[in-house]
Amino acid sequence: MFSGLPLTLLSLLATHVARYISPAATHPRVIALWFLLLTGLAHAAHLDTRSSSTGVQSYPNGSTFVWTVEDTYKGPDFFNYFHFYTGPDPTNGLVNYTDQETAFADGLAYVTSDNIVVMKGDNTTWLAEGENRNSVRVSSYKQYNTGKRFRYKFMALSTIALPDAGLFILDLDMAPWGCAVWPAWWTLGGGEWPYTGEIDIIEGVHDNEHNQVTWHTGPNCNLTQNATFTGTIVETNGQPDLDCDGNTNNNAGCGVVEWSRASYGPIFDQQGGGIFAMMWDLSGIGVWSFYRAAIPQDVLDGQPTPSTWGEPVAFLEPAECNPLTNFINHSIVFDITFCGDWAGNSYATSGCPGTCPERLLDPSNFDNASWRINTLTVYRQQTLDGEVTTSAGQRRELHWTLALGAAIMAGLALT
Repeated sequence: MFSGLPLTLLSLLATHVARYISPAATHPRVIALWFLLLTGLAHAAHLDTRSSSTGVQSYPNGSTFVWTVEDTYKGPDFFNYFHFYTGPDPTNGLVNYTDQETAFADGLAYVTSDNIVVMKGDNTTWLAEGENRNSVRVSSYKQYNTGKRFRYKFMALSTIALPDAGLFILDLDMAPWGCAVWPAWWTLGGGEWPYTGEIDIIEGVHDNEHNQVTWHTGPNCNLTQNATFTGTIVETNGQPDLDCDGNTNNNAGCGVVEWSRASYGPIFDQQGGGIFAMMWDLSGIGVWSFYRAAIPQDVLDGQPTPSTWGEPVAFLEPAECNPLTNFINHSIVFDITFCGDWAGNSYATSGCPGTCPERLLDPSNFDNASWRINTLTVYRQQTLDGEVTTSAGQRRELHWTLALGAAIMAGLALT
């Protein structure tokens, strides 16, 4: 009953019980209450020690937190949490996005015997000229940054509303690539695009070797040119694309190209893939990537500590783009399209043979157009320092717990 209470509240309860119970008291109910309280104290102390021993990070105000698992998407259950999009491609790709039944039947979406999630473009069907190629686009049912969390200060019994914060870590063996191929792993806001934001975490075309991170928003969001990150800001006509507004510059947004040749395409796949991480909180939005041999140990241990990872490859500063008001209700999206606004328009200068529509006809050209995902883990911030951050649903449970503690103390005071 008491083992889930925070250490601060349990200590307070124990102190008040001691004030009203004689040392000689031997009533069975009193003994039972003491036992429950002491058990809760031991359990809470263990949790506090375990939480603060690894992965602890600090807010600017000095309070501490750890990243704790919110959701894990992997294995046979993966597709239970994603919707198969079947509408037209908003980027004008030469693609048919299939429904779940078709994707499963045609081998475009499945889970292997060793629990790898596969999503791919069709690489078995010859097309007639003018036909589109089948592929997959999925979006998570769950949206992130949708609600509020509450920080409880138990001594004052006060609450402080906090926005949700997310750390999204994707471990994959392979990301799609190839001439005419345009894949993306991204998050998309609910409502009218681009006013609730879009974050492109993995994106590229053809057999490029450098991943591109891009933000698309409404007005009043800009990439800070002198921010600390290792990538290179995308330019248009020799000028950096700092304005993230999707309504300008042909929807280009503000993009950053990674420096590493192992961040996209054949080299990324040849060395066993790796991880991509996107952190989205009050400090801004940052992206990191690590090829397989360089994945930080804290990530492998399930205790991610982004403050120890070094500079991100791309970072959107909150000073020029509010990460809360510009990015709202985000779903997680995976897709693979072909040609279209980027891969189609850049095809002539890509070094790929023929034209993009011609490339589309032969299915063997798309043998590498596959996602192979080990896990996608979403973490949230859990505040330490004697405070508990909980979801709105858990808030009611905590109120009952506080009421129970007060009732116990009042009852003991009257005995």
